[in-house]
Order: sequence, then C-alpha cells, then structure tokens
Amino acid sequence: MQTEILIYDGFDELDAIGPYEILHGAGFQAELVSLEPTERIVASHGTQLIPHGSLAERPDLLLVPGGGWRDRKPVGTWAEYERGVIPAAIAERHRAGSRIASVCTGAMLLAQSGILDGRPATTHWAAYDDLRGHGVDVHTEARVVDDGDVLTCGGVTSGLDLALHIVEAELGADAATFAARLLEHDRRQEVFASASAG
Repeated sequence: MQTEILIYDGFDELDAIGPYEILHGAGFQAELVSLEPTERIVASHGTQLIPHGSLAERPDLLLVPGGGWRDRKPVGTWAEYERGVIPAAIAERHRAGSRIASVCTGAMLLAQSGILDGRPATTHWAAYDDLRGHGVDVHTEARVVDDGDVLTCGGVTSGLDLALHIVEAELGADAATFAARLLEHDRRQEVFASASAG
C-alpha cells in the first residue's frame, strides 16, 4: 500500500516519524513527502529532514501530522490551516480516492479541507473545541477514530496506535502485535469505528 506522510515546516516530529517507523517496518511502501519539491523540512523541534519526494496525486493512504496548533506560530499546523494550500491538497486526494489519516492536530487540516464535516473524529485535547467548530462529531474517549476512508487519532503518541490499527486492518492482528512488540510499545486500543469503517 502506497503510504505518504506529508511533512511541512513546523510539523511535530513524533506525529510523523512514529507512524512512519511502524508502517515502513511492517512492509508498507511508506515515504515522507512534502507538498512541493523542497530540499529540506524543519520540524517543530528543529529536526531537519530531506523528503523522499513530493505528494502524489493519489496515494493509497495520506497521513497528515500536526504540530504548532496551540502556539499559533508562523510555521506549523496553524499556519498551514490559515494558508489553506495543504487542506486543498488533502481534499483533492480524498476526492481522487485516497484514504486520509491524521495524527494529533493534523485533524485541523483535515477539518479545514472539509472532509470531516459531520463525521466522527478526534484530535489533541487542546483542539477539541476547534474541531467541534467545524461541525465534527468529536470522540474524546477514543484514541483512534476509524470512519472508513478517514482516520484520526488523538495527541502525539496516539499516532503509534493509529499506525498499529492500520497494520492490523491490512495485515492482521499478529502483524500489529509483532510491530508493537518490536517498539516495546504497550498498545492502547480505544478505537471508535463507525459503520462505514466496515
């Protein structure tokens, strides 16, 4: 499954790298990509990354990290939400048939794209009200929300559980258990799955 994790200046490192390690390690064709060609991306804590490439027109799975929502910095999720270019790209990929996932406040970029309107989702606790402001059915009890073609998860470390949920759905429970064991991660499975998650 072609999996692209969209990185941008100011994204939170663990939001992207945690899921990347799990998905890549499980054999997914996972890449860290930028929206447009660029030599490097600087994450929220100063880590500099060289993207594998730029966002495809229709990856099987597009995962969007968060970072910098609460701080309202000139780079990060808030800045990209205001700029609107990444939300537009998310909406385009969703219309083309990509499954979309977010970690933490990456859900705010999905909300700005319009793909969460009236749907169940979750995000970092500090952005619950912001997400509700988009007409989203916010599930504060869930670590992962699976609504079929759109998946969201709570704050930072829940990205590990989101990735393990995806591994289990695609490769089975044993593969997810093994992936969690490799990381020595105590998996949390508070998942809300809608009827469309089938």
